[in-house]
Amino acid sequence: MKITYNWLRQYVDFDWSPEELAERLTMLGLEVEHMHHVGGEFEGIVVAQVLSVEKHPNADKLTVCMVDDGQGVKQIVCGARNFKAGDKVVLIKPGYALPKPGPDGKPVVIKPSKIRGVESFGMLCSEEELGLAENSEGIMVFAARCPNRDAFW
Repeated sequence: MKITYNWLRQYVDFDWSPEELAERLTMLGLEVEHMHHVGGEFEGIVVAQVLSVEKHPNADKLTVCMVDDGQGVKQIVCGARNFKAGDKVVLIKPGYALPKPGPDGKPVVIKPSKIRGVESFGMLCSEEELGLAENSEGIMVFAARCPNRDAFW
């Protein structure tokens, strides 16, 4: 069973660190197999609003999107088709690594790049790419009332 430290604190009053909690649970006979710290893994990931979605001039399966991340408008090349202008989506900015490592186990760092001749300054992310689901049908789309944020979590 997976539980979060913060969820447990909602139901049990304690002030121990996660490590001390794991030790105390183990001493009670409850096995703590793994602790996964997620705080720093979501750096550079923000909620952004899609302003426009246009067909990529050099690729049938790609689109060129303009998104507003709350700090400015960025151009992103994307292959997903499950979103439209006005949607709130997950954007990882250049210079940051996806929470889920690549197939080789190494971090996937997002860099500004040219994709089929069009510049892209970030990546729109799916639940799978964020490590939140085993697979997904496209990028993560939030409810329209979700505010743009400087940080994802």
